[in-house]
Amino acid sequence: MSEFAPLHEKLVEILGDQYVLTDDGECRLFSQDVFSEAAYVAHAVIQPGNIAELSKAIKAVTGAGYAIFPRGGGMSYTSGYLPSQEKSISLDLSRMNGIVEINLEDRYITVEAGCTWAQINEALKDDGVRPPFWGTLSGLKSTVGGGVSQNSLFFGSGLYGSAVDSVIGLEVIAANGEIIRTGSASIKGGNAFFRHYGPDLTGIFLGDTGALGVKATVTLKLMVNPKYREFGSFSFDRYEDMLPAMSEISRRGLASESFGFDPYLQAQRMKRESLSKDIKSLAGVLKASDGVLDAVKKGTKLALAGRGYMKDVLYSFHTTSENRSKQAAQADMAEIREIAISAGGKEIENSIPTLINANPFLPLNNMIGPEGERWAPLHGMTAHSKVVELHAAVEKLFAANAEKIAEYDVGVGYMYLTVGAGASLIEPVFFWQDALKELHLMSVEKNHLNSLKGFEENLEIREFVAGLRTQLINLFKDHAAVHLQIGKTYLFAEGLQENSFNMIRSIKNYTDPKNLINPGSLGL
Repeated sequence: MSEFAPLHEKLVEILGDQYVLTDDGECRLFSQDVFSEAAYVAHAVIQPGNIAELSKAIKAVTGAGYAIFPRGGGMSYTSGYLPSQEKSISLDLSRMNGIVEINLEDRYITVEAGCTWAQINEALKDDGVRPPFWGTLSGLKSTVGGGVSQNSLFFGSGLYGSAVDSVIGLEVIAANGEIIRTGSASIKGGNAFFRHYGPDLTGIFLGDTGALGVKATVTLKLMVNPKYREFGSFSFDRYEDMLPAMSEISRRGLASESFGFDPYLQAQRMKRESLSKDIKSLAGVLKASDGVLDAVKKGTKLALAGRGYMKDVLYSFHTTSENRSKQAAQADMAEIREIAISAGGKEIENSIPTLINANPFLPLNNMIGPEGERWAPLHGMTAHSKVVELHAAVEKLFAANAEKIAEYDVGVGYMYLTVGAGASLIEPVFFWQDALKELHLMSVEKNHLNSLKGFEENLEIREFVAGLRTQLINLFKDHAAVHLQIGKTYLFAEGLQENSFNMIRSIKNYTDPKNLINPGSLGL
């Protein structure tokens, strides 16, 4: 503690004693993510309350030769915010969660980096607008700063791409405490109405997993929130038929969300849910419906469907079409239906997309298995033309490890997602019997935790899953797949062309010459 004492004193002076946390439990919590636990525990967790405090704190930390590791909601699984060296400070931006500006005339919203997607949704609900990308499935806790650093996906991704595609501008803190503004807000006297003025400085800091600078504020463009939504769900016997159908829907720009499950992950999802949860979710559907009659129709349909309709379903995908007119939304869904059925799909009850859309930001109980198993995904994103080939390669890898997978009772499933007009994502997911960590215990609802069986620590199985992940990461690299949430896990530096990586390194040398902002992330 003696070496850290001068920095501790300085941070207390800047932030106040209550916002410089040195409790071992707090520091340990920030040294773990959904899958990994760091070899190092930070000396402190700091919680700045505004951009001035953030700037001063970063300057003090780096000036003392300590590395700083920014963390959002903590839902990532690629070691992105985990300390990678002994002299480290964890940065918690949860106090910087305010809405800075809602500008309806110029169509943007500026928020502090610790603001959650759920908070944005709540702030805009009466204004008839939203960002094109409007949140992740973990949006109750996941932050906007983390989302644009990790390049998150889900709501709106089918039409509008990932989280970064909705960003207009940023305020980023460099290692020396300098505030860098991007987009039209970087002009003297300008405001944040437009992203591009000369080279795209905003894009440099997006998807960087916090390696090039610490995001203080994020400005997102706004659009009219489509009033009308139609939902569709389809079953397939083979992923070889389903994935091309999803790709065609994506190419035609028909679905704001298009996602799917393999039989295993589908079964896990259905086991996770409870009747009480269904009832609560149904209330969300009724609230989101267009008028009383529509609410009654949807509610009755979902209640009658129950869960039985998924019993014989193998692969399934689920879509949402949205538009400012009911007829246009219905026309898009009719086209989706035609594509799916011509590819060999069968239409099934659309309960899953209906419930998810009406209840987008639920508690984070799905970050563990239905009986309390550990859960961890990985993903690879590729062009539509290569998605079936990539999936087959992943299946071959799992087949080569089938004996050990069965011996250790490791569950393996898939989620599928289309992104914009040109990309498909495959996300293999692992479930295994192992003890939960502090992060799980802090994030999952207490009543849900109390209802679970739970498991003892099992390092042997955990190491086996880690080995499978390593094989999968190498496979993704060999197939030139790209990744979101790169962190310190995916082979970014190894897979990138040398001159491209050298340019990124040069930017890092400008914003962080001593490599003290999240060292190790992006391979830097």
